[in-house]
Amino acid sequence: MILANLQTPSGIILLATLFGACIAMNYILARRRKIAQLSTFQSTTGNKGDLLAKAPAPICFKSQSPPAYPDWSVDRTKPLPYRAFRHGPKYQITMGLRTIEPDEWIELDNQFPKFHADKAARIEERGDKCVKTHPDAIPAATELLEELASYLPARYPSMFKRTSVGIDNLWSGESFNILERPLREDPMATCARLVQDDLALLLEQPDGTYRLLAGCILLAGFWRLSDKFGMSLSDIHTSGDVPHFQEKLEKGMTKFFQRLKSHTIYSRNNYFIQVDDSLPWSHSIGSEDAPVVSWSTAEKNKIIQHHWFRSERQSLRRLPKTGAVCFTIRTYFLPIKEIAQEDYVPGRLASAVRSWDDDVARYKGREKYGEVLLSYLDRKHGDQVKNGLDVRGEDEARQFPW
Repeated sequence: MILANLQTPSGIILLATLFGACIAMNYILARRRKIAQLSTFQSTTGNKGDLLAKAPAPICFKSQSPPAYPDWSVDRTKPLPYRAFRHGPKYQITMGLRTIEPDEWIELDNQFPKFHADKAARIEERGDKCVKTHPDAIPAATELLEELASYLPARYPSMFKRTSVGIDNLWSGESFNILERPLREDPMATCARLVQDDLALLLEQPDGTYRLLAGCILLAGFWRLSDKFGMSLSDIHTSGDVPHFQEKLEKGMTKFFQRLKSHTIYSRNNYFIQVDDSLPWSHSIGSEDAPVVSWSTAEKNKIIQHHWFRSERQSLRRLPKTGAVCFTIRTYFLPIKEIAQEDYVPGRLASAVRSWDDDVARYKGREKYGEVLLSYLDRKHGDQVKNGLDVRGEDEARQFPW
């Protein structure tokens, strides 16, 4: 009856009047909230300008439920074959960012059981050395948990189920209550149990820098959360001696973080060579608890059976409520001997490794394995060409980052 009445001229006038009143009331309430915030701030600082400068821009965006991953199975779905290296002769230093669809945010596959077990063991054994959330980042970590609890059951319905209080893992039998307060564990630890990625949250500070204030870094291989926690984005990279960061990456990265919007997700890939088979921590570079770790401790020229290809698929997005930047790090870990069976891969990888300049080669530890690795890759590439592989067809058969 009410809807019918609104079709008449008088109903339209009434609707317009009500609409105008709602706008006015929303304005009044918003203005009152602003005055209340200002009064509270001025009572402690006496400075009106500081509040206006530090207030975050409003984020008007709600994440959409993704479509289900077609035919996804925890038993049959294989890891995606990222081969994120390019032919030389020159190694390009770039952020290498590209946009991805929102439904591609989190990637799961039949390696989930191993990742899940490794993560659970690491949380138990190493605690806040690997999982930690600063009090200022609790809202952001909780928001990330809420985002995953919404995204995962929609994207992977055969693995996860949304419940009235959170999310169930149908494969492991775990149930997570994300509404109870306090939560049973650090929200970043719960996030870690749900996905194969390592996760980090960077929060903007009053001076405009972004600091790592929450993370679950359990399978990173070469870096430790305890070394980087609380650092600014720039310090994270300079402390790790990332090659050419200050001259080629820092300025662009800073601008990217400042301009990142909630409705766009970015992805990038990198790769390393590892000379041991440990996914969580590469013990070849030293004990995880050593004061300093480096390639200097690695054994030189180990046989090719000890060479592993480690590739990271990373994503960056801004969480819509808190504005924190979420950084995901999904590791793919395979023996060199396995990927070298693929067409074009040994030749392209050998060319890529040779293209590293001295700084990049030192950072990636080439001096410890380059001789053995390159000899093997050259031999496998020669075998492929001898068996009829047309190297001129590579661009049609494989495109970066595959």
